[in-house]
Amino acid sequence: MQITLTAADGHSLAAYRAGPSDAKAGLVIVQEIFGVNRHMRRVADSFAAAGYAVICPALFDRTERGVELGYTAEDVTRGRTLRGKIDEHLTLLDILAAAGALPAGLPRGIVGYCWGGTVSWHGAVRSSAFQAAVGWYGGGIAAAREEKPRCPVQLHFGEVDGSIPLSDVSAIQAARPEVEVFVYPGAGHGFGCEERGSYVPADAEVAQERTLAFFKKHL
Repeated sequence: MQITLTAADGHSLAAYRAGPSDAKAGLVIVQEIFGVNRHMRRVADSFAAAGYAVICPALFDRTERGVELGYTAEDVTRGRTLRGKIDEHLTLLDILAAAGALPAGLPRGIVGYCWGGTVSWHGAVRSSAFQAAVGWYGGGIAAAREEKPRCPVQLHFGEVDGSIPLSDVSAIQAARPEVEVFVYPGAGHGFGCEERGSYVPADAEVAQERTLAFFKKHL
């Protein structure tokens, strides 16, 4: 179902919420550069089916409301343009608003994909709102690798990601040896998205199993 969140600066944004009434923990799910589209709702629903209360905030509401993109070259260009208009410090306020809207008293985690992978990292290093964080192919993590996580973090990358070179992954591992990092041989960017040409079902399944095991351990 769709709900409305209010960030600390007064900004109002939409969010997708799912999960059982007796959830074992809460998760903030962070979108790619394509909005809270069909894929992100499926991701949220999969975590809800695993027993989590989930909220997926519409980060693009900062610049344009109701954005749901596909995966064409034009969609990629538009998504990157929209993302470029949003200050990362304001995005942090939005994920904190989502965290605050999760059921009270539950441990909280965050998991993000693509742009959301970077945002998830920011949530781990720039706030104390989460007890665990997972990032899938976050392209901006290397730039913030010197920032120390305040909770356990797990990261997933594709070996042949055209936008995240292995040198970036190595730099993250060198700077943050405490972070669990997985690299998937032969996989590219977006290998976990069933609507992309880069989708690798086997790798997506393994990454999801690792993500769920990580949250089970830390939440």
